[in-house]
Amino acid sequence: MTKLVLKTEGDRHVVVTRRFAAKPEAVYRAHTEPKLVQQWMLGPDGWTMPTCINEARPGGRIRYEWSDGKGGGFHLTGEYVSLEPFSRIVHVERMHLPDPTPDNHVETRFEADGTGTLMTMRMTLPDAETRAAMLASGMEGGMEASYARMEEVLA
Repeated sequence: MTKLVLKTEGDRHVVVTRRFAAKPEAVYRAHTEPKLVQQWMLGPDGWTMPTCINEARPGGRIRYEWSDGKGGGFHLTGEYVSLEPFSRIVHVERMHLPDPTPDNHVETRFEADGTGTLMTMRMTLPDAETRAAMLASGMEGGMEASYARMEEVLA
């Protein structure tokens, strides 16, 4: 529906917004149901997610493993802090590249916006250096490719 918008706040925050042509319930489920996550959260073309553990409850585990099909890959681990069905998810995540990155505290909100959804994701990193490294990793392009794919999955 619209392109991803990424902004920084202060020294430690990244705020990502994107509108989707689907209702908040559908966008929320796409973030919490493993079978849906595996269809869209893939980053650039050619990547797959052979492992997707997503225990969508307070204290529940998250583990996503990505493969480029050529022997390369990385994974993410995390845990849910709180969930308000169809409106808000709070979780902590760390990438393993292969060493784990510092914790990224993420709050994602899903708000009705006309016939679609405005998603706002606010990431809080431990310091400016960690945020700079995350932004330099090319995450914005991977996120946009993934969210474009989600739009197709939800259509």
